[in-house]
Amino acid sequence: MRSIWNGAISFGLVSIPIKLVNATESHAISFRQIHTEDNGRIRYRKVCELEEREVAQAEIGKAYEDADGTIIPITDEDLSHLPIPTARTIEIVAFVPADRIDPLQMGAAYYLAASGAPAAKPYTLLREALKRSNKVAIAKYALRGRERLGMLRVVGDAIAMHGLLWPDEVRAPEGLAPDVPVTIRDKELDLADALMDTLGEVDLEDLHDEYREALEEVIAAKASGEAPPEAPAPAAGGKVLDLMAALENSVRAARESRGAPPSGAQAEVRSLPPRRSAPKETGGKKSTSTARKTAAAKKTAPARKSTSKAAEGAKKTAASKRTETAASKRTAKNSESTAKKTSPKKTTSRRRTA
Repeated sequence: MRSIWNGAISFGLVSIPIKLVNATESHAISFRQIHTEDNGRIRYRKVCELEEREVAQAEIGKAYEDADGTIIPITDEDLSHLPIPTARTIEIVAFVPADRIDPLQMGAAYYLAASGAPAAKPYTLLREALKRSNKVAIAKYALRGRERLGMLRVVGDAIAMHGLLWPDEVRAPEGLAPDVPVTIRDKELDLADALMDTLGEVDLEDLHDEYREALEEVIAAKASGEAPPEAPAPAAGGKVLDLMAALENSVRAARESRGAPPSGAQAEVRSLPPRRSAPKETGGKKSTSTARKTAAAKKTAPARKSTSKAAEGAKKTAASKRTETAASKRTAKNSESTAKKTSPKKTTSRRRTA
């Protein structure tokens, strides 16, 4: 890969010679401007306003236009002697956790390649230090005529740098949120969570530019003299009148697209565990679902107690019945034995009298 900038990383007193390489590339299809009557190319010519003639690239330089219209020429030699340490150096100024960086600040991405054998060890040292600390390095550097902010992190076995916007270049999102009061019910949140779970995660490697592919088909068809493919019917849309119905239909459609359940089945929604939320302005009132769960628990509790009492009563009744049965059996045995003892004595007395 061709380097676009040569310099060094300043890591304290350690200097690491590096080359800056673009980490990304664009696959977008570019178009030319043409004259629609004869397909002639439309070109922009660079013309000097004073001489009214076209000038070559070698004759073009840079200049700053003052407020009063004064032109102040700035040469590459002037830029190479800027009184800042970052003119040819990526100066690391801090190490911070990665989550401290707002994604809104992130811009172009570059790879930092070690320049020559002497850079191998300090380059590897910085890479391993970043790995072990689980932090990213914040740095300043100069590129294309201005000082910039960057973030260094480890990607594989290389060090990557993301250009960052300065904090004052990121606009605050004031006035963009809805300015009307909105109430979101727990059931709606449960459906939204169910839809998120159904859609699930995705491997970013599986994503591709479908627009570019369709555009390539159109170009190929026209190049071969064929009619371009027809556009698919637009997706059904419109104003959402019932948010709950829209969510339920979305969950059902997402599940059908993944093979289950059948189209006639209703979307099953399970209540998720309560989430932590910021203090509400309702004065500490419980949510509707929490109140329902509490009421159901209170109704169920007495029923459990009455059930346990009934079981105890049944056990006592069974025990008393067993005791009565045993007593009656003992009484019957005693009566039987008494009768046996009495009957022989009577017979003997009768024989003697005779």
